[in-house]
Amino acid sequence: MTSLSGDSDRGGRTAEPGPLVCARCGTRGESPQPTWLCSVENGVRRYFCDACARENLRAIEGRLDSAWW
Repeated sequence: MTSLSGDSDRGGRTAEPGPLVCARCGTRGESPQPTWLCSVENGVRRYFCDACARENLRAIEGRLDSAWW
């Protein structure tokens, strides 16, 4: 598995994550959300709420970037 720079795989302390915001609809949620989707697109992590993930399941399974949804 490959980690992005700044990830905590090296045993360093990381900042407490803030509230998650859906990259598609802007819904805010407390972190962590087990039903939310995390997608890495062009090296950037993007989070999607369960409703947006459910609505775009076929595109997600087809590995299309969210710009195509």
